[in-house]
Amino acid sequence: MTRLNKVRRVLLYTLFLNIVVAASKLIYGYSTDSLSMLSDGFHSFFDGISNVIGLIGIWIASQPPDESHPYGHRKFETLSTIAIVALIFAAGMEILRESWFRIKTPHDIDVTSLSFIIMSLTLLVNTGVMIYETKKGRELKSDFLLADAMHTRTDIFISLSVVISLIAAKFGHPGVDIIAAVIITIFIVRTGLSILKSATGVLTDAACINPDAIKVVVKNISGVKDCHGIRTRGNEDFINIDLHVLVDPEVKTRDAHYTAHCVEKAIKKEFPSVRDVVIHIEPYHKIK
Repeated sequence: MTRLNKVRRVLLYTLFLNIVVAASKLIYGYSTDSLSMLSDGFHSFFDGISNVIGLIGIWIASQPPDESHPYGHRKFETLSTIAIVALIFAAGMEILRESWFRIKTPHDIDVTSLSFIIMSLTLLVNTGVMIYETKKGRELKSDFLLADAMHTRTDIFISLSVVISLIAAKFGHPGVDIIAAVIITIFIVRTGLSILKSATGVLTDAACINPDAIKVVVKNISGVKDCHGIRTRGNEDFINIDLHVLVDPEVKTRDAHYTAHCVEKAIKKEFPSVRDVVIHIEPYHKIK
């Protein structure tokens, strides 16, 4: 099974769990008129939507290189995280809108023991999903899975704030429900910004490896006099490198090619995530 197929399988598992969690919170939130539980339910619902977006992005990313995309479609996996950020921000805006409505038109919240049972079960599910996605994200080196796990982690803190608001409402302080909803929105926005920063780093070709670390590896290769112009881009699982390697100006073309081959092999051995290395051979001139 390929890496992207494994990522797709993880997303299918988490999609099912997110749908169950979201449905439980939304149904009970509407029945008890709890804004914080509704907000948490919408957040969990968007977790499920993000899984669907991820499945679409992974499917496109798994397509082989073609004439219009000679370098492949891998960035579609990262691009799909941008769509998730848009959904996250939309959910935050909806929660704030509902909070403002509740401030103008207060509602009583019906809190029962079932409220705490539902929140406890969903907390357990979210914790399991977060641990599972984080483990698989690191194992498969998937930016999407790690971002989705980060999103799920906020669900855990958000659910805890919902429990606090339910306790406050039980003791006659329903206003805490609105405060909890605002806190939830802050968590959502912070998560969105964090995911956006990670995704834009890949899409804008941010550096992936310290050039000095690469230089140490290259200069240990027999025949290499020096190197410079080291550039890296990509994501944790698929890194591209280009650099200039300086060799003796009298060396034969065949030997220079062999040196370049050794440099590429050494870099890929030292940095397993590197998939492509472009080397420009230059003559070395000692400065007098």
